[in-house]
Amino acid sequence: MARFLKDRSKAKGQAPGSLVLIGRQKMEKPQISLMDYGSDHLVEHELDSINDCIPYLKTKYVSWINIYGIHETEMINSIGEIFNLDNLLLEDILNTDQMPKYVSGGKYDAFILKMLDYDSDSNIIKAEQISIILGKNFVLTLQERKGDVFDPVRSRIRNYGGRVRLNNNDYLTYALMDIITDNYLSIIETIGQKIENLETKIFSENNEEIASEIYRYKIELSFLRKNIRPAKEAIMNLLKNVDTLFRADTLSYMVDLKESIIHASESIELYSNLVSDQLNTHNTLVNNKMNQVMKILTIFASIFIPLTFIAGIYGMNFTNIPELRLKYGYLFFWILILIVGIILLLFFKKKKWL
Repeated sequence: MARFLKDRSKAKGQAPGSLVLIGRQKMEKPQISLMDYGSDHLVEHELDSINDCIPYLKTKYVSWINIYGIHETEMINSIGEIFNLDNLLLEDILNTDQMPKYVSGGKYDAFILKMLDYDSDSNIIKAEQISIILGKNFVLTLQERKGDVFDPVRSRIRNYGGRVRLNNNDYLTYALMDIITDNYLSIIETIGQKIENLETKIFSENNEEIASEIYRYKIELSFLRKNIRPAKEAIMNLLKNVDTLFRADTLSYMVDLKESIIHASESIELYSNLVSDQLNTHNTLVNNKMNQVMKILTIFASIFIPLTFIAGIYGMNFTNIPELRLKYGYLFFWILILIVGIILLLFFKKKKWL
């Protein structure tokens, strides 16, 4: 399956808002977890059905419902009914190729984002779609597969650490998005270090695989750009929205989050330019080496052209060729060849062609 654009044949011809999974099913069965917490209250449950979370939505506490696996369209439809989500948003949740975006539904704020994972063995970045929906007293997160992306936030809730237990659900939404953004910067830093190390290889090694390695990093940076840059627009759209569930003090954190994403985007562009320069430098060095080889071959050809001319003259089958019957003619021939060769070598060296 293509990394930059996923197969949309299943959704072809469907009406807007139709619930069709675009992408691969990554879990056999969805798993639903719930954390219901306040400053002096914490309840954790694994739910059998999405309907089991309904009683918690009526409490005064913050309810965080996290769902692993989004392939069951019936469950997604039930989510829409329980949380009063628009069908177009549900369609975006099922479209795992959806670009990062912000959706304001009046009674909710929704973000479609990408969680990235860098495989250091294959040097390939993988993307997982994460949907974060902020409601009046709940936060709903939907992930394609089970992972430990948000475990640091869970630990802070369990251990009464940080500000998350003392704040409302909008701060929880920010904390989750902050984890995702920090991961962006971490991956860019890792790839950036490898790109910077390429410079040493380019100038010190005659490695034919350097060009393919540089090109691979260009692809990964393009993949990063595709999945990160739209997130900046999503947060900017939130900050422009006057009808949002985010409080003023939390919006100040979102401004800081926007700056982090801008920093990530600018770093991607910086490394993209650096990789392009490295590829140009590598090609220039390869061409210079080739030119040097051609120069040496041309000089040797230039030396042997007059020698071949002399040998050609004395190799003609005419009876009256001068010096043909000299006793030491063969020796005189080699002396002449060596003199001409040495004179040409000295001439090329004087011209600094050697």
